[in-house]
Amino acid sequence: MFYDALVLLGTPKLRQTQRPLRLVGYWVESKKFWVATSRHDLATADIALIYKLRWEIEKFFAWWKQHLNVYPLIARSPYGFMVQVLGGLITYLLLAIYCHKHFQERVSLARVRELRINIQNEARILHNHPPESQPLRDYAYAKT
Repeated sequence: MFYDALVLLGTPKLRQTQRPLRLVGYWVESKKFWVATSRHDLATADIALIYKLRWEIEKFFAWWKQHLNVYPLIARSPYGFMVQVLGGLITYLLLAIYCHKHFQERVSLARVRELRINIQNEARILHNHPPESQPLRDYAYAKT
C-alpha cells in the first residue's frame, strides 16, 4: 500500500462528496490502483485484497463471456448460479476435449458453431426417421 487517507472527492462547491471517503492506493505488478470506499472498519491491506479478488472475478466473467459465448446469468439464487457456472465450465471442457481429440486445436467459435449445426442436423434426422429398433409409438411417446 502506498496511500490511505480520508478525502473529499470532486470539485469544491460544485460536485463534491459531502462526507469524506477513504482513498486507498496500492500496487499490483507495478501498476497503481486507487479505490475510494466508505469502509473505514477494514485494514488497508484488506481493502486492497478485496479489490484484487474482485478484479479476478471480473476477469473470470470476461473469460466466461468470451469463451463460452453465454447469455447473461439467469440464476437468481446462489445454487442456481453455481449450477449455471458449473454447467458452462463442463460444457467448455467437453468442447476442449472434443476439439483437441478431433482437430488438434483449441476451442474456437467456428468449431462450436460447426458442432451445433451437426447436432441440430442429426436431431432433425432422428426426429424425421426414428431408429428401426425402436417402435414408432414408443418413440412418439418418449417425445412427449
